[in-house]
Amino acid sequence: MSGQKKTPTTSGTPIEEVRARFSRDRFATNACGCTVLEAWRGHAVCAFDITPVHRNALGAVMGGAIFTLADFALAVASNVDDSTAVSVSNTIEFLSSTRGQRLIATCDASKSGRSLCFYTVDVRDDLDTLVARMSATCYRIQGN
Repeated sequence: MSGQKKTPTTSGTPIEEVRARFSRDRFATNACGCTVLEAWRGHAVCAFDITPVHRNALGAVMGGAIFTLADFALAVASNVDDSTAVSVSNTIEFLSSTRGQRLIATCDASKSGRSLCFYTVDVRDDLDTLVARMSATCYRIQGN
């Protein structure tokens, strides 16, 4: 981007209100510990601190936990403006093991049409290792 600073959401909604709205996604927020760091239409950054509950039997961060974070960032980016968008297709590639203590997902719209929207979500750890990349297609429900 051109270095211009964006507001927390396109409508100027404070981040605390965005967090309160998306706290209803209880699996992501309660079970996984995901939180919204920044959000506006077509963009979101979400994160969680890695705890033992996120790890599989081999000690690595479970793919489902990584996917949950990516999916939560997608939900925030595609629904932050009070429209309703639902995911219709997601693919995720797990690229590297997590070495840090925190995972951060950054979701950006590649194209946001009237009905179909396309997003890319990069999941990195706090050491800036690219852990996973998700591509997603969402359907925007008309009349919302």
